[in-house]
Amino acid sequence: MNFETRAIHAGQEPDALTGAVNVPIYQTSTYVQDGVGQMRAGYDYARTSNPTRSALQECLASLEGGRYGVAFASGMASIQGVLATFEPGTRVLAMNDVYGGTYRLFEKVLRAQGYRFAYADLTDLDTVERELARGIDLIWVETPTNPSLNVVDIEGIIARKGGAFVAVDNTFATPIYQRPLELGADAVVHSTTKYMGGHSDAVGGAVIVRDPRAHEGMKFVQNSVGAVPGPFDCFLVHRGMRTLHLRMAAHTEAARAVTDWLREAPGVSDVRWPGFAGMVCFRHDDATGIASRTSVFSLAESLGGVESLLEVPQAMTHQSVEDSDAAVPADLVRLSCGIEDPADLVADLAQAMGLPVPA
Repeated sequence: MNFETRAIHAGQEPDALTGAVNVPIYQTSTYVQDGVGQMRAGYDYARTSNPTRSALQECLASLEGGRYGVAFASGMASIQGVLATFEPGTRVLAMNDVYGGTYRLFEKVLRAQGYRFAYADLTDLDTVERELARGIDLIWVETPTNPSLNVVDIEGIIARKGGAFVAVDNTFATPIYQRPLELGADAVVHSTTKYMGGHSDAVGGAVIVRDPRAHEGMKFVQNSVGAVPGPFDCFLVHRGMRTLHLRMAAHTEAARAVTDWLREAPGVSDVRWPGFAGMVCFRHDDATGIASRTSVFSLAESLGGVESLLEVPQAMTHQSVEDSDAAVPADLVRLSCGIEDPADLVADLAQAMGLPVPA
């Protein structure tokens, strides 16, 4: 089946009891067994497995071109899920403008446990080769990056990885625009809170892999740590994924219109948009003022929902990288363009900057 069809049908077999077209929300913590050690359909305890979560995991794996999906309670939990399959002492190479929450996990939690981290511009493949020559076990790729929207050549990284494990945070691009496993990556990570769920009403994360041994490791961590999403969150994310292809097309067109206007707007500089999805960033001396004057764009963290959001990363999502090489400028504005009428988004930014609203 093609992508759009799989988005609707993968993991969505009609309920065997009633014929319901949506997988039920199995709101239970445990399951009756048919005998001692005789699980019915393989379910014994909800931290270990849940039918609603199983359906979501199947759909995630299908859309990313993987064999196995493991759902976590948040995007950060999914990142921890990958790192926890490696021993302390593991040498990790990450992008030098990695997401602030990822940097905080790496530097404030995992480094103290013995993991070793190096940061470099992964868009420069010569730099990547030099770093790999020093000995790297895991390459952490985030592309496009958050919030600077730098794009990393995944195939170029794969060609140079040697024996390193490559994990790609695909939250911004989604499998609509980028499928790292098909390019040779070993794992794909998502904050399903964002575009995959798409409605700002659920929190979750996921890791998708092809290798059964990697899957067993991720699943062991998922069960042992217990950072699992509840069945209702799984239901909401799975529901959102069924319209992913339609929403991403609308996000892209909204971002295109906003980017075209920003590039001509006085006072605006360094406009960035990767050419797909709804994430846009730019710099402006009055970043905080603009953020306080928008009405269609809501001042809020997170991204990827149907509604448009705006933030100033330096003072919000990326405070944890202050005074580091990953610090972001105070005049940077990050937009998550929703699926409203693009003309209304442009008009909102124009009035917030005190500029004429386009006719």
